[in-house]
Amino acid sequence: MSPDLRIRQLADGDWDALTALEAATYAPLGLSEDRAALQSRARVSPATCFVAESGDRLAGYLLALPYTPHAHPRLTRAEQRPYVSRNLHLHDLAIAPPQRRRGLARLLLHRLTATATAHGYEQISLIAVGGSHPFWTARGFAPDRRAAAPGPDYGPDAVPMLRPLPPRAGRATGPRRPVRHRPAAPHEVS
Repeated sequence: MSPDLRIRQLADGDWDALTALEAATYAPLGLSEDRAALQSRARVSPATCFVAESGDRLAGYLLALPYTPHAHPRLTRAEQRPYVSRNLHLHDLAIAPPQRRRGLARLLLHRLTATATAHGYEQISLIAVGGSHPFWTARGFAPDRRAAAPGPDYGPDAVPMLRPLPPRAGRATGPRRPVRHRPAAPHEVS
């Protein structure tokens, strides 16, 4: 891994590079979303959206948002409001081709898992697309048999998956209050 690599929260200035990487990654699969839909997912949960940069270049990104368990966002619809949920849905993860197979996806997932655990989420869900379910299985995700069928928006081989999270350290297990997210103030996003 490059010593100039850093993972940080998504910022407003990242959108041009992020949407270009999203299109390059997902358009060949017929799964690319427009910028407004992507921005809406980050807007409802800025604390769970990250970029990886190498020097001054975007090397990858991850978008996650609280979402109803066993459900998933529609690719063609922007989010209107944040959901109150103990489920964090990992909506997008993309790595730039020169950075692939270097552990960057693992680092982004680790950052998301640590953030999710600290915020009291109980699980992370996702829809594995493009034959990526073995990748996710190797990272502790299992098919979510209770999930709604993803439908054609996600492609023919889409697999809903789920990974439970450990309880937050120093906190008893059991029912927890739902997580409520608020938009970040301008000084909180950097």
